[in-house]
Amino acid sequence: MKSKRRFSATMIALGLLTGMIFCSSPAAAEEALQYSCSAQIYEAFGQDRLDAFTKETGIEVELFVSSSGSAVYRMMSGFSDLAGTTRGLYYRHKESGYMEIPFAKDPLAVIVNKKNKIGDLSADRLRDIFSKEITNWKELGGPDQAIVVVTPGENTAAYKNFDRLAMDREEIRYDFMSYQSTMAIKAVENFPYAISFITQGTVVENPEIKILSIDGKNPKNADYPYFQTFYYITKGEPAGAAKKFIEFTRSDAGVSIMKRKGIVPILD
Repeated sequence: MKSKRRFSATMIALGLLTGMIFCSSPAAAEEALQYSCSAQIYEAFGQDRLDAFTKETGIEVELFVSSSGSAVYRMMSGFSDLAGTTRGLYYRHKESGYMEIPFAKDPLAVIVNKKNKIGDLSADRLRDIFSKEITNWKELGGPDQAIVVVTPGENTAAYKNFDRLAMDREEIRYDFMSYQSTMAIKAVENFPYAISFITQGTVVENPEIKILSIDGKNPKNADYPYFQTFYYITKGEPAGAAKKFIEFTRSDAGVSIMKRKGIVPILD
């Protein structure tokens, strides 16, 4: 009898504990957003936007930073509620019910070390640098130093967007390739004669980096030639915490953060 009473008490305790778990899980699920995000977008915004969202809504953001392609794959595989990417969806994915929601534009900035005296390049000379037709800064009026070409990873949206926007079917040739887009920044910081490209928001406040003008147009100009679009990707219509996050991005508070970072909001 004693053992039966112990068994019954144990079962009751387990039952109560299980009930508590099941009862509490829906509330807990609403308090977290699973967000997979492009490294470019994360670095462009920093932690500010996530902290502000959590402070306003009480919803915690569980973040995974990767390439744009990986962020979308994680969302499609059920590991995330929302993906942030600098590359739009393929048509087949739209046909399968996935949605892309553009929320901002940010220039794809050409960057050099702050010690580099070059401040402007023509689009043609830029293409010559990244195709290795020009290999020394002296050919551009700079010092007699080899140009170190650094690119983000070949599968990153930054690489694909630069290839599409700047190269005019010329093949990109490089000295170093970084795994994530934002690792290219570290290379330019450490190599005085390096050149690379990255979304402007990631370097706008970096004192070690200089952003070049292209054909006399800097990234603050509306007719600057190289702009990327930032997208949110969801499976079907946004709902729950993902919808709230998108709404926050477009709120006055979210727009204020974007403008402070030099990012152009898309509100339509």
